[in-house]
Amino acid sequence: MIWQVTSPWSPLVAPLIFALLLQAPFSHPSTITQPNFVLLLADDLGIGDVGCYGNDTIRTPNIDGLAKEGVKLTQHIAAAPLCTPSRAAFLTGRYPLRSGKWHQGVNCESRNDHCHHPLKHGFDYFYGMPFTLISDCQTTETPEMDRAFRRKLWISTQMIGLITLTAVLGRLTGLISVHWRTLTCLAVFSLLFFISWFSSYGFVRYWNCIMMRNHGITEQPMVTDRTTSLILRESISFIERNKHKPFLLFLSFLHSHTPLLTTEKFLGRSRHGLYGDNVEEMDWMVGQVLDAIDKEGLRETTLVYFASDHGGWLERQEGGRQLGGWNGIYKGGKAMGGWEGGIRVPGIFRWPGVLPAGTVIDEPTSLMDIYPTVVHLAGGEVPQDRVMDGRDLLPLLRGVAAHSEHEFLFHYCGVHLHAVRWHQKDTGAVWKAHYMTPIFSPPGAGACYDRGVCQCFGEGVAHHEPPLLFELSQDPSEAKPLSADTEPLFDTVIRKIGRAVEEHRRTLTPVPEQLSVSNVVWKPWLQPCCGTFPFCWCDKEGDNKLADL
Repeated sequence: MIWQVTSPWSPLVAPLIFALLLQAPFSHPSTITQPNFVLLLADDLGIGDVGCYGNDTIRTPNIDGLAKEGVKLTQHIAAAPLCTPSRAAFLTGRYPLRSGKWHQGVNCESRNDHCHHPLKHGFDYFYGMPFTLISDCQTTETPEMDRAFRRKLWISTQMIGLITLTAVLGRLTGLISVHWRTLTCLAVFSLLFFISWFSSYGFVRYWNCIMMRNHGITEQPMVTDRTTSLILRESISFIERNKHKPFLLFLSFLHSHTPLLTTEKFLGRSRHGLYGDNVEEMDWMVGQVLDAIDKEGLRETTLVYFASDHGGWLERQEGGRQLGGWNGIYKGGKAMGGWEGGIRVPGIFRWPGVLPAGTVIDEPTSLMDIYPTVVHLAGGEVPQDRVMDGRDLLPLLRGVAAHSEHEFLFHYCGVHLHAVRWHQKDTGAVWKAHYMTPIFSPPGAGACYDRGVCQCFGEGVAHHEPPLLFELSQDPSEAKPLSADTEPLFDTVIRKIGRAVEEHRRTLTPVPEQLSVSNVVWKPWLQPCCGTFPFCWCDKEGDNKLADL
């Protein structure tokens, strides 16, 4: 399992909590038995959307219960540096299941090589979506990929048509010497190109909105009314089948990513519109998984982890409806590189009898930490042939360690370093320097509403020299940037962070760009297809009897 996050949250608790934790009567690590692991990852859930983090308009009793019975992290960061071979690691064995959204693709060279499939990356069983969730998957929502294809089709057709017309006019006027056979081939290519893009535009839902079980396609396109039931059924069934042996369940929710697939039972239940309904349904799913753990007598032997991959997507709106989440007091949102609202996410651990219940830890931690933590508890060793950015969280979670092992965290937007966080452990200060920030639009807004998502580079970002500097323990909302005139330590902090950036960059290994033009251009021979391409269709779940929600 590759832990990979493409876009990268505030000191509020008194140091007294660490003194209390150090006195807690918990067993020595050597006496801890290897647990089962249930990893629950929400999609685009804002830290301000959960009750235990301050929300009072969306009901999340099951997630709140996890925090009450376990450890809540207040500076849990959805951040990862460049995804290079020196940064990748795999979680293997222990009968792991990947359920939900994979989002890493499937094939490399042919339709059935499955090089990117979960079964090639440490998982023994997979059920879910191999691609991302888009509005086109929900027939009642306004398509988003259709608009993109239509725009690309129009621009590409214009360019190729202009080239063809220029060549023909040049040939007729004698300005250029082009054989008529070449012009014919160019015209045929233009026609085929037009057909190719039109086909992509017309078959988006059938080609992208699919469900798979292991290597086989079960639904193409997916039937969204039952997706939640199917994912939940697979997850609970996996727990039941493996209750007598160690297991790892990684449930990657489709919630709360648009198009906000929500069953009828939960529609209109929240005070926060469709988005709130969707979050409340996800909380119910969390409760169902926890009930299954309790039913099988696994509560004391199971480490449960809940987090989100990003903060809320502020710009996601449709017809006056707000379809994205809320990030509380924190500035910015998903896909903004460094602002806290996009990278500070919920982070909760529960392991009764091992982790102290009702604990709040206000130390910088990261989604990257789950890998070394699980490997350590499973009795394995993290790879020694590469730099590992994650840290084993168990000492911090148990109160054996008072401080996080993280001193610096690097916040990227794509491959561009936007900000760096420095945890000054001797003083407790948390400094953050922004080298680049997205330019919000319209001017004065708190997000990139005109574009729908902020850019990582180019004209969509502002460069800062000297960097914008904030002290998050004093200004968690990043409202008042510091300067040499207002902060005596300004120059010292900037130099310290600058040296850390130089050292960090020396540890990175360049790799081919995964989002290169050659990889983005449509490759029909890689498209998973249940049927005869391009007419891909099947429904192997149609006869299953599903329990009512």
